[in-house]
Amino acid sequence: MRVLSAQGLRKSYGGTPVVSGVNLEIEAGECFGLLGPNGAGKTTTLRCLLGLTEPDGGEVSILGFPIPGSARRARARIGVVPQMDNLDPDFTVRENLVVYARYFGLDQGAVDARLPGLLEFAGLAHRADAKIQTLSGGMKRRLTLARALVNDPDLLFLDEPTTGLDPQARHVMWEGLRRLLNQGKTIFLTTHFMDEAERLCDRLSILDQGRIIAAGTPAALIERHIEPLVVEIYGEQARTWGEANGHLCERMETAGETVFCYTHGDEAVLERLRGAQGMRYLNRPANLEDVFLRLTGRELRD
Repeated sequence: MRVLSAQGLRKSYGGTPVVSGVNLEIEAGECFGLLGPNGAGKTTTLRCLLGLTEPDGGEVSILGFPIPGSARRARARIGVVPQMDNLDPDFTVRENLVVYARYFGLDQGAVDARLPGLLEFAGLAHRADAKIQTLSGGMKRRLTLARALVNDPDLLFLDEPTTGLDPQARHVMWEGLRRLLNQGKTIFLTTHFMDEAERLCDRLSILDQGRIIAAGTPAALIERHIEPLVVEIYGEQARTWGEANGHLCERMETAGETVFCYTHGDEAVLERLRGAQGMRYLNRPANLEDVFLRLTGRELRD
């Protein structure tokens, strides 16, 4: 079952295109990722999908509802985790969930029935009466996710859900998201963490300058766009080494004092590096970050 469809989505500001003909389709029960550098159009696309910004053209449907015409009805079955926590600091953990439930018209009986499970899911049953300012960053993100589940949504929009979290908190969040997927929820994820997208997403699209430039499963994108093996070479002598030995790489990229050697066979590269002075190196399989950087570039986006 298709839960989200966007065809030819367009949006401009001041005559400048921000979203240019984006097509997206998401099936029930999958985790779909939308990736892109800063300024690629992700936030505008997300706002158009949610009916918060009216597009200049194109068609959007969520859970069978046309957007933005029936956005309010669609949002009753959607959960949203924003990029920045917007929990109410004047309320306790429990009160934040109760107040949010009221927005969806849940009566007291329904709230009482759902609250224990949400607190358990967030790992905050023991902190139900704690004020928000006493929680760690990881606790706040888990509470924000639990709050997005208060209406038992069919579709979850997660906007960079693990930004600012330490590795332990990120893994706890990932485990929670996997549990939701196992329960049949559908997730729309935006993230700047390529390992997160590679671990969680069934399919993804890469957006740049308002256009989808690549789409597919993480494994298919890696196979399609990147050589399978990468040797990263670091240090003051890395550039010099690359200039002398670049012929050993099928493709080579340089960023600062790091040389990236992409190849189908790394034996000759590693043999030449053994015993080399003033350098360190790492050989690894290609990953989604390699794809992202090749397609969108290594220059900084502001």
